[in-house]
Amino acid sequence: MNVTDDLQLYETMLKIRRTEEQLVQAHQRGLVPGACHTYIGEEAVATGVCANLTAADVVFSTHRGHGHALAKGLEPRKLIAELLGRATGCSAGRGGSMHIFAPEIGMMGTSGIVGPCILQAAGAGYAFKLFGSDRVAVAFFGDGAANNGAFHEGLNLACIWKLPVLFVCENNQFATEVPLSYSAANSDIAARAAAYNLPGVAVDGNDVRAVQAAAAEAVRRARAGEGPTLIECRTYRTRPHAEGMGDYTYRTREEVEWWKARCPIQTYRHRLLAEGLASEAELAAIEQCWQETVAEAFQSAATDPMPAAATATRHVYDEQPPAIVDPAPARNAADRQITFSKATLEALTGEMERNPAIYVMGEGIGVRGGNFATTAGLFAKHGPVRLCDTPIAERGFTGMATGAAMVGARPIIDFMFADFETDAAGEIINQIAKVHYMSDGRLKMPVLLRGCIGIGHAAATHHSGSYYATFAHFPGLRVVVPSNAYDAKGLFLRALRCQDPVLFLEHRELMGVKGPVPEGDYEIEFGQAHVVRPGQHVTVVALALMVQHTLKAAETLATEGIDLEVIDPCTVSPLDLDTITASVRKTGRLLVVDEDFAPCSFGGEVAARVAEHCFDDLDAPVRRLHGAFAPTPYSQPLEQQVVPGPHDIVRAVRELLAE
Repeated sequence: MNVTDDLQLYETMLKIRRTEEQLVQAHQRGLVPGACHTYIGEEAVATGVCANLTAADVVFSTHRGHGHALAKGLEPRKLIAELLGRATGCSAGRGGSMHIFAPEIGMMGTSGIVGPCILQAAGAGYAFKLFGSDRVAVAFFGDGAANNGAFHEGLNLACIWKLPVLFVCENNQFATEVPLSYSAANSDIAARAAAYNLPGVAVDGNDVRAVQAAAAEAVRRARAGEGPTLIECRTYRTRPHAEGMGDYTYRTREEVEWWKARCPIQTYRHRLLAEGLASEAELAAIEQCWQETVAEAFQSAATDPMPAAATATRHVYDEQPPAIVDPAPARNAADRQITFSKATLEALTGEMERNPAIYVMGEGIGVRGGNFATTAGLFAKHGPVRLCDTPIAERGFTGMATGAAMVGARPIIDFMFADFETDAAGEIINQIAKVHYMSDGRLKMPVLLRGCIGIGHAAATHHSGSYYATFAHFPGLRVVVPSNAYDAKGLFLRALRCQDPVLFLEHRELMGVKGPVPEGDYEIEFGQAHVVRPGQHVTVVALALMVQHTLKAAETLATEGIDLEVIDPCTVSPLDLDTITASVRKTGRLLVVDEDFAPCSFGGEVAARVAEHCFDDLDAPVRRLHGAFAPTPYSQPLEQQVVPGPHDIVRAVRELLAE
């Protein structure tokens, strides 16, 4: 290092310290409306690591991320404005202390939940490998995250694929208020690296040069394709877990004072003077400069405008979705009959040839081609990076998809069965669904999550769930549930081209069912219901396999002079209410057929909205037909009892008409 580099390290640490001190004062004055997690005492870690990064490298962080953002190049004013809740904040006032986004400088976000940053950094590293780039991803996390499943899944996945990632553990001795000595059977975090066959380095986290040197070697390895490194930086936060919290019920004043005496900034200052790398006057000038700069940043941020209230619901979804390039041809215009699964495979095959940013992860989706032939033949064309067989680590590779999408990849996660999505629910709900919103629309999240749903084949309770109602509850997610091969192909291609995360749920009993499917590409827009069968007497809204059951019931009822209008919403989120209400206004009656459970269900949502919008048009109360409120049993007589069939639909329609 030269003198300029030495002074730059000092400046960066000082920039962090002065900004944090200003935020502490603002919090004490009541100007910070939410939490404030400061980085005071740990400045050497972010500074030493980020000194080795280029503008193109990316950082993922945890709730204590102010220092990482500032070390990566964030202006103090934007950080301060964010904690003051201003529109000029780095997350436009959407995130506060725990959710800092500045993708324009490679600060890809911080999370209020422990662990996701580890997986996201691994995902960015996977995308860099996909693109043939020499960029590097860094995950900063605390010692508490080292006891989280994301740590173990993330390190294992990064190692088996030799991803260009630095895992930087800031061991500040306490996870909130629980000491590492209590919470970890092995408190030597660096030593855990041996279990995953990667280098594990422990350094004095208060020595900025030691951190910088360890990170330099880790970055060199990453850029050379040698894989990840775990760096444990043993340091200490000298402020409470969050400002305003009690601090001495779990640690002593003497311990805090001992660490304050080892302040990384003062220690390094003495070193610069002792080695003749700077004079007292030079350091005093740097200190005065940052004192004034941060004070001015605070004064400016404090007068910045608050976000307009009307913007609170912006960027939940992509506000400028791509136009449909290939419009859908008329239904039943094709003579060719192919299966549901073959239809989605056609869409995927063509789009993977056109878009090199697409890759697929899942168990058995490589050479084998997927449990339901969802990727058959693609491994031979695209190889193991784009068709990546995974360990059984759903949370891990789903969390990776988040980071990969942030840096420009388009991941497809093939869960085989949708039940397995629940293992990754936190990553889907708290990360994938929210990144676009929390980043003020700057980060897109084109992640496609597919899985088989539905009861059948004696699959029992862990391979029969549907979950569309569960995930449709959360803003930010598109939930698609096709009932036939034509819709499956068009909706799947739309999912591959949109910028929002999509859950594409495929009913197991439909995967092998054939239907007319055009050979060329075509897209079907989300939120457009299909009137499968026009009718006059009763509107029936059904999803997936229940559409087919309803059509069979309609044939039986037609012999009795009862004419059903059958509507397939195609997507649960967004829901095409207009088509449904138009039908109900015509027929005066509504039956919702939903294989899933009744409480808090899709059927309940449709019933409530129709009652709200069509109350005066209804000639009878809305009726719902659901699967039994019970886990799915194995034995076939039991299985048949818990799922609606055509005969149940016939009976429900008759009862509705009798009212």
